[in-house]
Amino acid sequence: MPTPHAPFTEFLRGGIVESVHVGSVAVVDRDGRLLYGAGSPEAVTFTRSSLKPLQALPFVAAGGLERFGFTRPETALLCASHSGEPRHVEAAASMLAKAGNSAADLQCGSHPPMWYETHGEVPPRPPYSPLAHNCSGKHSGMLAHCVACGYGRHDYLALEHPLQREIRAAVAHMTGTPESALVAGIDGCSAPNYALPLARLAFAFARLAAPEADPVYDRAPRRLADAMSAHPEMVSGEGRVDLALTRASRGDWVCKIGAEGVQAIGVRSRGIGIALKVADGNRRGLHPATVAALDQLGLLDAEARGALAPWAAPALRNYQGLSTGEGRAVLVLDKIDRPLTPVAQRAAQ
Repeated sequence: MPTPHAPFTEFLRGGIVESVHVGSVAVVDRDGRLLYGAGSPEAVTFTRSSLKPLQALPFVAAGGLERFGFTRPETALLCASHSGEPRHVEAAASMLAKAGNSAADLQCGSHPPMWYETHGEVPPRPPYSPLAHNCSGKHSGMLAHCVACGYGRHDYLALEHPLQREIRAAVAHMTGTPESALVAGIDGCSAPNYALPLARLAFAFARLAAPEADPVYDRAPRRLADAMSAHPEMVSGEGRVDLALTRASRGDWVCKIGAEGVQAIGVRSRGIGIALKVADGNRRGLHPATVAALDQLGLLDAEARGALAPWAAPALRNYQGLSTGEGRAVLVLDKIDRPLTPVAQRAAQ
């Protein structure tokens, strides 16, 4: 049976609704209560790049930042889907060199730097450096952890590699999901990725943004969250949504987008996490709904609302640059206020 998602965003042309994107939202507090939702807030979905802060936890908790002298911007790059701007490429190269690795050790592959797509420019012809891959920071951290722990580097992306087992344990802990209930898949950068209930992703981001130390990973979640909020330009890039959201929050939110229409946000001041998923994976349906959810939760003041206006109501333009329509959010959050459904119980039903 298809998951019953809720309307997220409409796109209009000539004043007529031309298309509608649907999806689900979960808003969860640090105690594991599902406060608000829309659609199916506990639908199982792949986390994609929103998982990156959790994937960096074992390295940071084991003292990797200190051992290799990673700077705070480099710490933010551990969690990034960066645009391949010069500062991103230079930071990734620096992280690799500090741990005795090189670009040749990266197994993320390569693609045109995302900077070109963001700015509407045609990229140069390949080859492209793996340093410009949007996940090169994550992979640089994974390789550094292998060096620190004496793990083999040639197979660091294998599902049962010690590094990936440590990451899987971190994901299970932060999301409150039994490892046996995590659905494994392969991400676009060839690293293992996990599907879990959307509300569990929100729960993880509520915990990521918490001021207190974690019982297992101590200050590592806080250090990653603080680096992401202090250097959002390293987490994404100019013209990207995570940068816009973090700047609009003036440091209050920890933001990470994922492929196929996933967005996760941790809100320090409210002790909550927010996770959204667009059913068809199209991020143009994601951004207006994200801004609408933040507004309905009372998280936007006039300044933030103005800064996020282009994301809340994106203009449609044709190839001559003429305005042909716009998008608008139709998302409505429902108050729920109940404990999260135990994942093992859901699996048995």
